[in-house]
Amino acid sequence: MGPAGASTAYELSQLGMSVVAFDKQVHPRYKVCGGGLSARITRILPADFKTIVDGTVYRVQFNYGGTDSFILEFPRPVAYMVMRQTFDQWLVEKARQAGVEIREEESVVAIQDLGDGIEVATRKGRYRGRVVIGADGAMSVVAQQCFPGREVGNIPALESEYHGDTSHAFQDTQTVLISLQAAKKGYGWVFPKEKGLSLGVGEFVRGGNRPKRSFGDFISHESALAGLSIPSPLAHPLPIAHSPAYRSDYRWAGSLVRDRAILVGDAGHLVDPLLGEGIYYAVRSGQLAAASVASTLRDPRHRLEEYEKNAEAEFGLEFRVASRLGAIIYGLPRSCHWWAGRAFPDAYQRVLRHYCELLQGRETYQTLWAKILQRLKRPFGCSSPGR
Repeated sequence: MGPAGASTAYELSQLGMSVVAFDKQVHPRYKVCGGGLSARITRILPADFKTIVDGTVYRVQFNYGGTDSFILEFPRPVAYMVMRQTFDQWLVEKARQAGVEIREEESVVAIQDLGDGIEVATRKGRYRGRVVIGADGAMSVVAQQCFPGREVGNIPALESEYHGDTSHAFQDTQTVLISLQAAKKGYGWVFPKEKGLSLGVGEFVRGGNRPKRSFGDFISHESALAGLSIPSPLAHPLPIAHSPAYRSDYRWAGSLVRDRAILVGDAGHLVDPLLGEGIYYAVRSGQLAAASVASTLRDPRHRLEEYEKNAEAEFGLEFRVASRLGAIIYGLPRSCHWWAGRAFPDAYQRVLRHYCELLQGRETYQTLWAKILQRLKRPFGCSSPGR
C-alpha cells in the first residue's frame, strides 16, 4: 500500500468510515522510486511528515546541453527527499492508528459488483463492502477488472540507488540534478539522500524510447557521478496522466469512477505528464476520493462521480498544460536547448526558476504557460515601451 492507498484509507477512517485495506506485501518494503516530494506537499500532509524526511533541497542544477548547466538556489525548500520504504510505512501507520484494518500479504484476485455492494476476493478469503478503491499502482487489478476498455499507457523509466562511502558532488550541497541530456525524449535525475543517491532516467514521449541505453549513457557521461559504483537499474512504469496536449475539450469521464469502483494515484494514472511526479497527486487524489465516498455513503443525493469532477477541476487543466509543455520540451532536439541556453540565458533561467516555483506551490502550470506566452510575444513588438 503506497501513498494513494494509505492516504485514502486514513482520510476515510477519519471521516468515520469502516475501511479494510489489502496489501500484497509487508511494510516496510523496498520500492524503486526517486522519493522526491515537491515542497507544496506541506499543504496536504500532516506537519510531522518532516520527521521522516531524508533531506531538504534548496538548490537545483539543470543540465541542458553537453556540459552546460544552470544552477538555481532558493531561500525556501524546493523539494523534500524521502526513502519510499520509510515514507510509505509512516503513512500506513497513520492509517492503522486511525482505525484502518490493514491485511498484509493478501493480494486481491477478483472483484465482483453485486448490485447492492462489492465483493473482493483474495487468496485468503472474500469480503463485502459498498465501494472498492483501486490504489494498486500502474498495473492496477481494480482498473483491469472494473474499467474494461480503459485506454491508458505507461512510459518506461529506469531507477537505481547508490549507497556507498565514496564522496560525491551532491553529498554536502543537497543539490537535485535534472539533465535533459540524459534521455532522447525525457530527462535524467539525481536526488540526494542522507546516505546515498536516487537516480534514474525517464522517456516521456512514446516511440523510439531507449531507457536502458539512456541510463547507461547518463551514468557514463555525468561527471558528478564519476567514481561511483552505481547498481544496475530497475524498471519502473510511470503511469502519466492521459490528457491530450491540444484537446481543450477533453474530460476524464469514466476513467476514475465506474459504478462502485474508484481509482486513485498511479492506478488512476494521476502522474504529472511533464515531470513524472506522482506522490503529490497520489496523496491529494486519495483525499478527494475519501471525501466523495464518505459524502455518498452518508447521503444518497451525492454520487461517487463527484470525485472525478473534483479531480478534473483540480488536476485536469494542469495536466493538459503540462502535456503541452512536455510535447514542446521533449519534442525539440537537444541541440535546440543548448542553443537557447547559450543565446538567451536569462530567459532560459527565468523559465527554470518558474518551474521550481511550481514545485514550491507558488506557480501553477497555467500561470507558467501564460508567462511563457507573454515572454514569446515580446521579440515581435508586443512588449510595452521601456520593457
